[in-house]
Amino acid sequence: MMVFWEGYVSDEAMGTFAPIVVYWLYAGFYQVLPPLDSYRLHTRKEEEEKNLVPLWSVVKGVLLQQIVQAIVAHGLFLVTSQASSSEVTVQPSLPIQIVQIVIAMLVMDTWQYFVHRYMHQNKFLYRHVHSQHHRLVVPYAIGALYNHPLEGLLLDTFGGALSFLVSGMTARTAVIFFCFAVIKTVDDHCGLWLPGNIFHLFFQNNTAYHDIHHQLQGTKYNYSQPFFPIWDKLLGTHMPYRLVKRAEGGFEARLVKD
Repeated sequence: MMVFWEGYVSDEAMGTFAPIVVYWLYAGFYQVLPPLDSYRLHTRKEEEEKNLVPLWSVVKGVLLQQIVQAIVAHGLFLVTSQASSSEVTVQPSLPIQIVQIVIAMLVMDTWQYFVHRYMHQNKFLYRHVHSQHHRLVVPYAIGALYNHPLEGLLLDTFGGALSFLVSGMTARTAVIFFCFAVIKTVDDHCGLWLPGNIFHLFFQNNTAYHDIHHQLQGTKYNYSQPFFPIWDKLLGTHMPYRLVKRAEGGFEARLVKD
């Protein structure tokens, strides 16, 4: 499979840095959009009043996490490189790559569900680690990876490494997988319910689903991220919701309790 960067930069370098570039491009796209009050899950006033951390701190926190991710990813690619003496890696067929990506998605979902849930259940870890992410009561795109450094390492970096190793994908396939995972994570935190959003059409675990988890009444539910709500449904932590049109514009993801 030929790719546009072949001959210019290695697959390992792309796998290390492309997800970071994609994060800032996609999150930046949301950041420069007009207010779009008709599609927001929270009003701008709620965002200003409820969020407990300024934008510059969020940016700094995300950059710190991405530096750690880049170091781990670079080391992982060096150790697992299957390049022959001619430095040419044989790429699997497209169907095999698709299966590897699906396996990686399931592995990442499994890892993140249980680590994420434990960080809520363990009072020490929640208070001193995971609560940093929940300082953004009203999520927005750039804050998707705003975490305590330890959480970033355990939840995202280790989860990504495990997904890569278990699936057996090459660095080239990893570029596709990690860039997609980044886009999905950013979209889940964008705070907008835009018409025609393919993630809302094809994934039950989407912007509104994750917004429930950020609400005070929903912090013990909807732990699944970033792809499927499988573990929530299997283990009784799934909280359904309905989208309600607000009189002043926009939507509200409202919990539906039995």
